[in-house]
Amino acid sequence: MNRLKEMREDRDILQSEISKVLNVSQVAYSYYEIGKRQLPIDILVKLAKYYKTSTDYLLYLTDEKKPYPKSAISNDNK
Repeated sequence: MNRLKEMREDRDILQSEISKVLNVSQVAYSYYEIGKRQLPIDILVKLAKYYKTSTDYLLYLTDEKKPYPKSAISNDNK
């Protein structure tokens, strides 16, 4: 199962709800989930922050859900 779908369903969130958080259409989000469209970096970062995990976890580069410690030079104003 796709990690994006898994994370969303574990929290009982609809695609339409997460698409509003990301400011994309529900169809665009569904394409991200099924791999029909690549995730833009800004959307990937928003999802990692929303789910409180790392981008590596969402991209299957690690199985560790815990996010990395924040960077001292991180700009969270975006």
